[in-house]
Amino acid sequence: MRWQQSRRSENVEVQQGGRGFSRGPVIGGAAAIIIVVIGLLLGADPLSLLQTVGGAGDGAPIGTELQPGGAIDQEGADFVSAVLGETEDVWKELFAQRGQTYQQPHLVLFSGVAQSACGMADAATGPFYCPGDAKVYLDMSFFDELERRFGASGDFARAYVIAHEIGHHVQNQLGIMAKVERLRGSVSESEYKQLSVRLELQADFLAGVWAHHAHQSRQILEAGDVEEGLNAASAIGDDRMQKQTQGYVVPDAFTHGSSAQRVRWFKKGLETGDLQQGDTFSAEQL
Repeated sequence: MRWQQSRRSENVEVQQGGRGFSRGPVIGGAAAIIIVVIGLLLGADPLSLLQTVGGAGDGAPIGTELQPGGAIDQEGADFVSAVLGETEDVWKELFAQRGQTYQQPHLVLFSGVAQSACGMADAATGPFYCPGDAKVYLDMSFFDELERRFGASGDFARAYVIAHEIGHHVQNQLGIMAKVERLRGSVSESEYKQLSVRLELQADFLAGVWAHHAHQSRQILEAGDVEEGLNAASAIGDDRMQKQTQGYVVPDAFTHGSSAQRVRWFKKGLETGDLQQGDTFSAEQL
């Protein structure tokens, strides 16, 4: 992935060892609403957690044992800032085409723990987006785990993870998250869980849309990058993670979609770049 020449975002905040400091121009503070991902991964309803703490998040796979984050290296932080800058440029343009203004999210890059309004996040929390404060939270050790345990390596695999979380920010701005939450009292528990899966698959689609337009504008993709991204989408499918960590698959406990579903929607966004084709809520087949 050609990220070295990308514009760096100014919306990155670094918290190391639980103490925050700025890297370059930083906007905003450290306050956030955290998702208790352990509960989500044990079968809790992610949108129920959203109502409880004011946000919806993604978390580390079932049974992962992420080590406490070490020092955040300069190159890693630089990469995250570059990818975030790429997402800002693409979504600013796509929102403008719709006559809307894209509000840039912040990304909190932390090591070990991160302070939030609802407590502490640690490495085991995994990357997540908090709509309550429009921030993405990321411990870099998640990328090491993604590569070591699930075999998803490469710059574009990591960029896909970031772009998925930014996809949730896009959903939040477009009012999609709010619409799903309003359906909460009018559908069954199983239907509500299905809505949460569709929300996650749409975020995968939006990650693909971002990559499509970023490459079209700035030729960021190199040979093998698409395969890296698709491999990452497959690696963190619910069925694959369940099979690896507990030895069997429980579809009713899915929170993000199967490997095949995640690959399908990410690939669709990547190939088409067309927001109109990302209505996962109306799709008969996921």
